[in-house]
Amino acid sequence: MTTQAPETKIVEKSKIACDGGEGALGHPRVWLTIAETEGSVECPYCDAKYVLKGRDAA
Repeated sequence: MTTQAPETKIVEKSKIACDGGEGALGHPRVWLTIAETEGSVECPYCDAKYVLKGRDAA
């Protein structure tokens, strides 16, 4: 059995909401803020990575 890598999403705003995106199988909605110095943030529930457009995803 293999585990899928967390999804990386490119976003245009530094404040975003994540709910797991799977309807009832998702997770509680959380609001995440991308720090200007970091350029990305990971959801503490589903590990999805949100990258500010124009920044490196690494």
